[in-house]
Amino acid sequence: MLTLLRLSPYGYLIKGVKLSYLQGENSAHPTDWYGFNLRKVDASKSETNKVVKRTDRFDYELSTKLLSELEKTHSASYLIFKNDTLVCEKYFNGFSDTHRTNSFSMAKSIMALMVQKSIQDGYIESWDEPVVKFLPWLRETVKLSPNQDSSKLFVEKLTLRNLITMTAGLDWDESYVSPWGVTAKAYYSDDIEGVMRSVPVVRDPGTHWQYQSGATQLLTFCLMQALANPINDLLAYPSISNYFSEKFWKPLNMEADAYWSLDRENGKELGYCCFNAISRDFGRLGLLALHQGHWNGQQIIDSSFFTLATQPWKHINYGHGFWISPSTPTPFYYYQGLKGQYICVIPSKNTVIVRTGNGVDKGDATDKVHDCVKTYVEEAFR
Repeated sequence: MLTLLRLSPYGYLIKGVKLSYLQGENSAHPTDWYGFNLRKVDASKSETNKVVKRTDRFDYELSTKLLSELEKTHSASYLIFKNDTLVCEKYFNGFSDTHRTNSFSMAKSIMALMVQKSIQDGYIESWDEPVVKFLPWLRETVKLSPNQDSSKLFVEKLTLRNLITMTAGLDWDESYVSPWGVTAKAYYSDDIEGVMRSVPVVRDPGTHWQYQSGATQLLTFCLMQALANPINDLLAYPSISNYFSEKFWKPLNMEADAYWSLDRENGKELGYCCFNAISRDFGRLGLLALHQGHWNGQQIIDSSFFTLATQPWKHINYGHGFWISPSTPTPFYYYQGLKGQYICVIPSKNTVIVRTGNGVDKGDATDKVHDCVKTYVEEAFR
């Protein structure tokens, strides 16, 4: 029976069951990355320009409301960076400052930064480049669409900007419940490109906002192609992990190596999710955004991109790869991942907050900003 399942279109379920149900979970979780093939993202070995840490940061007193929320949502870590200093560092449920956890969809914001950097470096001309320039095989997906004439036009119109702003119009149901759905298949499959080759474009790109992990995975493939086949005598990069290490992880003086989950051994990065790092280094990604792309004398990302990325684009709570909270008492923007992975950037307070864990309290908010993340941010200032 197991052999038949492995050979069937649902063979990916074997990996899914092994990494979830057999570990006491009912879906993906922040430490399941240990069961994936990985590619290392090397950190700098330099001891200079590290983030300042208060010696009493572990003793920071949390409000009763905040502590209750962190406990209720099965948190792993909660950190506060204020004025470039780590002032609060808390760990829960057996986690510590050396544990790496899965970013889940915080990786979408990371991918936005990587593509922007590749544009600055000359690997990609602009966000308005057509996707088929990098992925000509996308035209073959037209055969899978119920309306092939429209799909053909949509494929040609699809741009990198559509992918990063969630206006791609893919035939993709972002469901985390069904083990038979495309989201589960993309996560556990050993052939992520094969999965994406089965996803047609069925809506006019740029006209409708719909959150779709497949859009970011297509963007990942575009970046892979651009880095591996550069123009103008640019240096070729064998993987996006290598590029991210050289352009971000080392320049940001990250404390620890990180790991990107792959679809199989020596395979492709799951760029829409699955970047695995320690919480303090996640915080530094927030500080990079807080400082508008500037770090240690370098302008790593053009500041104008953060202005663009943190403005609504077809949805009040989403820009170019970043979530936005414009209507809260203290406006902020943030990286967000499944099960409540957050890097929150609060410019008016010169503050970054990191929360990792294995649960979310959505509350009864009418917008897409979950009640728990509002608590994580607002209670930090009390």
